[in-house]
Amino acid sequence: MENPLITQPLFYVGPVPITSAVLVTWGIMACLTAFSVWMSGRLRTTPDGLQSAVELLVDTIDGQIRDTMNRDPAPYRALIGTIFVFVLISNWSSLIPGIEPPTAHLETDAALALIVFVATVIYGVQAQGVKGYLAGFADPSWVMIPLNIVEQITRTFSLIVRLFGNVMSGVFVIGIVLSLAGLFLPIPLIALDLLTGAVQAYIFAVLATVFIGSAVEGGHATAKPATKEPTQ
Repeated sequence: MENPLITQPLFYVGPVPITSAVLVTWGIMACLTAFSVWMSGRLRTTPDGLQSAVELLVDTIDGQIRDTMNRDPAPYRALIGTIFVFVLISNWSSLIPGIEPPTAHLETDAALALIVFVATVIYGVQAQGVKGYLAGFADPSWVMIPLNIVEQITRTFSLIVRLFGNVMSGVFVIGIVLSLAGLFLPIPLIALDLLTGAVQAYIFAVLATVFIGSAVEGGHATAKPATKEPTQ
């Protein structure tokens, strides 16, 4: 794998450079969209195995949102669920030979973190109004306004660094071991990388839920979810 901080464009669409990470991201988005449309058209009252698995995933996401935010999960299900599934598939895309996971590149992780940041503001304003949302930055005292603003920015960067560091390091380790030890020895490392990818997708989605829940409740600095913030 090349330096993840330097991405060489494959081609240009006008002045816009298109990198391999962008192409893989588009491919994942297209596959997820096609699967969602196909799955929506085959829903049945008596579910088969695939529908049961999808329903279990949705119920799990709803349960996590409900436990974290103590609210009806319906308004947040699409965003949190999409983030979790996209990050999970992106992390696992490294199983395909020649594919680098988009989440091993800073621009993808920054885009995901920016989506969470914007969603936090939108949901906070919807729940409290502009005045109520901005007033939350003065909680518990107006002296905390600068710190609360900095906290909003730094936790966005923490999302980027956490996801980027874990996924990129896994890809590097497997690549190095493959080059030194051959094809079969890294299989345990690949299994570990799959587990790490799933855990990182879960952590990213839960942190997004915590941040949104904090904004909705009016506590920008400290959220009070029913579940503790996960750690690595």
